[in-house]
Amino acid sequence: MSQPTPPQGRRPSEHRPAAPSESPYTSAAPADGAAGGSVRASDAEREAVVEGLRVASVEGRLTFEELAERTEAAYLAVTRGDLESVTADLPGMGAPGADPAPLQVKRRFTAIMGDCKERISGRVDQQLEALSVMGDIVLDLRGAQVPSGEVSVVATAVMGDVKVIVPDGVNVEMSGYCVMGDRSVQVREAREGRRVPLVRVKAQVVMGDLKIVDDEHHAPVRRALASWWEGRKARRD
Repeated sequence: MSQPTPPQGRRPSEHRPAAPSESPYTSAAPADGAAGGSVRASDAEREAVVEGLRVASVEGRLTFEELAERTEAAYLAVTRGDLESVTADLPGMGAPGADPAPLQVKRRFTAIMGDCKERISGRVDQQLEALSVMGDIVLDLRGAQVPSGEVSVVATAVMGDVKVIVPDGVNVEMSGYCVMGDRSVQVREAREGRRVPLVRVKAQVVMGDLKIVDDEHHAPVRRALASWWEGRKARRD
């Protein structure tokens, strides 16, 4: 009795098991065994990176502005790859510490019927003081080295103006008094519960003006023009 002819292209002994169902939320492991940068980051991993940034600041590797920017980026990170990019140019924990920035020797800034503009670039570990009497003071903290992640400023304005420029992403706490004058804080507030750099300002204002502004609110027209020009150059390239 003749045997039936098997279908063309398939042998009788071939039996292919059904492929197991795959979850849309399960990503395949990378072929090289490396941890996938697309894995979503956890809150604990974000906090660990923020702590690493604080340590890098203490070691003098980050300015106040860089610390604030990277802290914000760490909290906004979605994946582990995003977190790795925040610390890509920093050594791992336990690496030999860098030499700290020189100490900020000048801590008192005065303008009496005149102007005073200072961009702080040294290490700030003590309170700063600004006194304006019928004058104008601009104190820029963006380039400072702040090991503790916190800066304290006593700002006194008597018939004068004091302006303090802080990095984007910091918290500002203001106390003190204002008599027949004005004091204002124009910064983008960080979300509650996040460990971000802090600027404490004690205001002593009498018929004067005190402003605390972040980089976003400082010279907005110039920033808009710079952004437009960078976009124009990128399109040309």
